Amino acid sequence: MGGDLRTEEMAARLQAAAVRLLRLARQSRGKAPHAPHLPLLAAIAAAGPLSLAALAAREGVRPPTMSRSVERLVAAGFVSRETDPGDRRRVRIAATEAGRSLLAAGRGPAGAIADRLARLAESERRALERGLELIERLARG
Repeated sequence: MGGDLRTEEMAARLQAAAVRLLRLARQSRGKAPHAPHLPLLAAIAAAGPLSLAALAAREGVRPPTMSRSVERLVAAGFVSRETDPGDRRRVRIAATEAGRSLLAAGRGPAGAIADRLARLAESERRALERGLELIERLARG
């Protein structure tokens, strides 16, 4: 039973840390006009061109929901929809130069977190990177 209690404690600590990091990211967004969509823009910029279905799966939402969010970013000029050269029936979503500039100017929602990561020792960042792989695997199910 000790393992179960330890697992529950780890889950609670992970949840608490995630909430604190989200709060920090939210505070760093400030009052940008497109603040609600900055996390999605950051995800698109980091992932590179990908299909709407792949983006929806990556972000854990249904394609129609993702389509509406992407459309707002397209209308604002931060994201482009391009035909996939390998399959003209598919569309690839990519950050535009304006979108990348917006993220660079405000450093996006992860800017404050990146500042804290930069203060860690290299060995700590490597350990955290290995842990992130596990956390991402947990998040994917």
